Amino acid sequence: MDRELLTDRLEAEFGGTPAERRVVARMAGDLADARATDDDLGFELTPDAVVNQLADAPGGSPAERWNWWMGALEAAHGGYRRFRVTAWQREDS
Repeated sequence: MDRELLTDRLEAEFGGTPAERRVVARMAGDLADARATDDDLGFELTPDAVVNQLADAPGGSPAERWNWWMGALEAAHGGYRRFRVTAWQREDS
């Protein structure tokens, strides 16, 4: 998982603050390292795959979209709650 590329893609597609994008990219990297999506969904987690999944969310910031996806995976497969974003340093724009 190229976290820097994912951070850039998140900014381009969904906005959010730099801190928020970094924490989502960090959690995506942790999820990729766990290889859970390989088994549960049958695909490797890449920046493109993350952006495609987050695009299905009903809206919101990168972290809100990420948590929506993790909630769906938790409901379907279990074991994804630990990958939710719970906090990030908020930055004033």
